[in-house]
Amino acid sequence: MPEDIKKDIFIMLKTILKHYEGQLTVVNDSEDIYYLDAGIFPKTQKVLFFGSVQIKKSYVSYHLMPVYVFPELLQDISSKLRKRMQGKSCFNFNRVDESLFMEIEELTSSAFQKYKDNNILP
Repeated sequence: MPEDIKKDIFIMLKTILKHYEGQLTVVNDSEDIYYLDAGIFPKTQKVLFFGSVQIKKSYVSYHLMPVYVFPELLQDISSKLRKRMQGKSCFNFNRVDESLFMEIEELTSSAFQKYKDNNILP
């Protein structure tokens, strides 16, 4: 995959997460990783990861921990987005797809609200 396409995907996905930067903790903001933590998870009393976007060798990954903690968030995602899933909370992209990125944006908003409703924000 060409580097410029990976960078474009990274920037588009980073923009989605960056919207929450003021309410979450930025752990890493580099050229190939953007990583946000939420607050303390009540059950473990440890800081809980929120999300990240990372450039990998042949794709860009978008991690969204709330869908692991609250799997019901995935009930209504499209089959097209589900095909992008790797594991329980990671979505991999190797091309720009505006409709999937809009769906990721909506899922991220719902995930943020779920953390907020469950007092997992700083």
